[in-house]
Amino acid sequence: MPAPDAPPLTLGELERQHILAVLERCHNNRTQAARLLDISIRTLRNKLHEYNHAPPPPAGAP
Repeated sequence: MPAPDAPPLTLGELERQHILAVLERCHNNRTQAARLLDISIRTLRNKLHEYNHAPPPPAGAP
């Protein structure tokens, strides 16, 4: 939670934080996150591209 004297978040920043939190909750499963967010997988991919959010490396990758 931001400090009481911090400026309020923009709607875009609030959306970004929410999308990334849901994605983390879904263990980076984009399909599941899109369903929870009630948006298409394409919209989720586009938003993540806007945020420059790279998917985590596959398990066992060096």
